[in-house]
Amino acid sequence: QVQLVESGGGLVQAGGSLRLSCAASGGTFSRYVMGWFRQAPGKEREFVAAIVWSGGSTDYVDSVKGRFTISRDHAKNIVYLQMNSLKPEDTAVYYCAARYSRSLLRGSHEYNYWGQGTQVTVSS
Repeated sequence: QVQLVESGGGLVQAGGSLRLSCAASGGTFSRYVMGWFRQAPGKEREFVAAIVWSGGSTDYVDSVKGRFTISRDHAKNIVYLQMNSLKPEDTAVYYCAARYSRSLLRGSHEYNYWGQGTQVTVSS
């Protein structure tokens, strides 16, 4: 059974940085696409970034391009989301997701494994 565990969230001032980690287990992740989503209070869950584990193709929502970077560590089975130049509007619970696929996916309904989420709060 695939399990995803996020960590690295916290409180940071605007302009600061955080690195989120998603530790994955229970699958052959070279055949997976991994995604990061976020959900702010009162809003729908939003796609942030995705990476195809094999090959490393990436995709980002426009609002984070140039500020966030998704990457993966093959040896540790960890997916990272490096977040720089954080803004108050980045405040949300961030979720890691996985799907057996070699295509970049943006829809939350397309992922079938989810972590529990980690809170990111950016103060102004």
